[in-house]
Amino acid sequence: MNRSPDAPPVPLEGTAPQRTQSFGSHEVAAALLTATVALLVALVAFGNITDFGTNRDFVRHVLAMDTTFQDEDLMWRAVTSRALQDAAYVAIIAWETVAALVLLAGTWLWARRSPRARQISTAGLVMVLLLFGMGFLAIGGEWFAMWQSDDWNGLDAATRNVVLSGVALLVVLGAGQRDRGAPAP
Repeated sequence: MNRSPDAPPVPLEGTAPQRTQSFGSHEVAAALLTATVALLVALVAFGNITDFGTNRDFVRHVLAMDTTFQDEDLMWRAVTSRALQDAAYVAIIAWETVAALVLLAGTWLWARRSPRARQISTAGLVMVLLLFGMGFLAIGGEWFAMWQSDDWNGLDAATRNVVLSGVALLVVLGAGQRDRGAPAP
């Protein structure tokens, strides 16, 4: 068989041809952004586990609303029970840990070019968006008036996480659109 050295390899009989993805492809971008958010959330969870007290104090102050403007029309929302505050903090850490594991699984599936990569990555990214968007921005920021606190205000960090996860989600949802017959972005 005379083949040109520049010709693509011939797949073995009964196997699908291997596609290589260029660094700038949509799928590679989705994989790398999924991996980036996975690393970020894993490091956040790791920090909360290994330095438990620092962010426990943050959650306690936000829920107690003790550094807000102390408006009596809002203070009825405060959660002052240490047990409930600590339970909320442990739930946050558990959610972060599960989200990180889901995103790591998504990253692994992207690397293996699995058709489930998009679905798993989407689930993990939505978990992160729920934590930081609903949990920190909406509930912490608005319900517990975290925006009023100069000392215990995590809105900037939460916003960064929402933006990064949101961009990653848009890329993940757009990855493979050409394969499904949609116009290329």
